[in-house]
Amino acid sequence: MLLSIESSCDDSSIAITKIDTNELIYHKKISQELEHSVYGGVVPELAARLHIEALPKILEECKEYFKDLKAIAVTSTPGLSVTLMEGVTMAKALSLSLDIPLIAVNHLKGHIYSLFIEEDTKMPITVLLVSGGHTQIIEVKSLNDMKIVGSTSDDSFGESFDKVAKMLELGYPGGPIVQEYSSAGDENRFDFPIPLRQSPNIEFSYSGLKNAVRVQILKLGELSLQDKKDICASFQKTAVAHLIMKLKKYFKQQSPVRFAIVGGASANLHLRKQIDILLKQFNCDELLLADLKYCSDNAAMIGRVAIEQYKQNDFVGIDEIDIAPRVKEL
Repeated sequence: MLLSIESSCDDSSIAITKIDTNELIYHKKISQELEHSVYGGVVPELAARLHIEALPKILEECKEYFKDLKAIAVTSTPGLSVTLMEGVTMAKALSLSLDIPLIAVNHLKGHIYSLFIEEDTKMPITVLLVSGGHTQIIEVKSLNDMKIVGSTSDDSFGESFDKVAKMLELGYPGGPIVQEYSSAGDENRFDFPIPLRQSPNIEFSYSGLKNAVRVQILKLGELSLQDKKDICASFQKTAVAHLIMKLKKYFKQQSPVRFAIVGGASANLHLRKQIDILLKQFNCDELLLADLKYCSDNAAMIGRVAIEQYKQNDFVGIDEIDIAPRVKEL
C-alpha cells in the first residue's frame, strides 16, 4: 500500500491505496470551509495552522497500515506554499521514520487521475480542468505526456464563482452557493458580456465578467433576494458560455475521442449539461466525470497518481522535494 497526503489549499486529507489493485483502503478529508467562510475566501496562514491540527488527527487513524506501506506520496505543487509545506513536512517525517521512499505529486495530475480512483486508466483523453485556481484544456496521452493547450490569463472559473458570491455576501465557497441561487433565478435578466468573444485564441478570462457583475450590483443598489438569484443565474450562464465557446473553437481544430471534466468546479450541474450538449454536436460519445466526492481536493486522487509513479520508480529524495506554488507544465 501507499499513503498519500493532500494539503495544497484548505482541505486536509490522507488516503491509503493498494498498489496492485488501485483499491482505496482508507480515505478521510477535513474541510476548513467553515473557518474561512467568515473571510469570504481562503486565508493562507489560517489554513496552515488548521492543517497542523487536522493532519496528525487523520494520520493517527492510519497507524494500523504503517507495516504495509511501500511509499509516501504528497502534493508538492501547485498550491499555497504555507499549506503545501505542512503536508510535505509530514511526508518527509514518515518517509524517514518508516524508511520508505517519497513520491512528489503534481496536484493537477491528481485532478486528472480523480477519474480513475479504484479503476484502470483510459487514455488518450482531453480534459477540461476547472477549479478554484485553474482553468485549463489539457491533452493527456499518458502520465508523463500531458500538454496544456488552453488556460486562463487571470481569474479561474471556480475563483470567479467565489468572488461573485463574496460580492453578493453569500458566503464561501461560492460554487455551490451560486449554483443554488441560480436554480431559482432568471438567467436572461442581465446580459453580461461573454469574455474574449472576438478573440480567435483558445484562452480563458474571467476578470472582465467579474467586473461586469460588480458594476451591475452597484447600479442596483440595495439588492433583494430575487436580485441576487437573478445575478447568480445570469453570471453562471455567461461563465459557462465562455467555456463552451472556447471549447467549440478547440473541438473544430481537434475533435476529442473521449472528454473529461475534472476539478472542484466540475461539480457544476449547468456546466455538465452544456458540455454534454457540446459533445453530442461533435460526435464525442464518451464523457468521463469523477465521482462528486472526488471532484474537490482530496488525497485519494493523489494516491491514484502516486501508484503510477511508484510503478515507474519515480521517487524523490528527502532533500530534493521542491514546493512550487505554480506550475507551467505538467
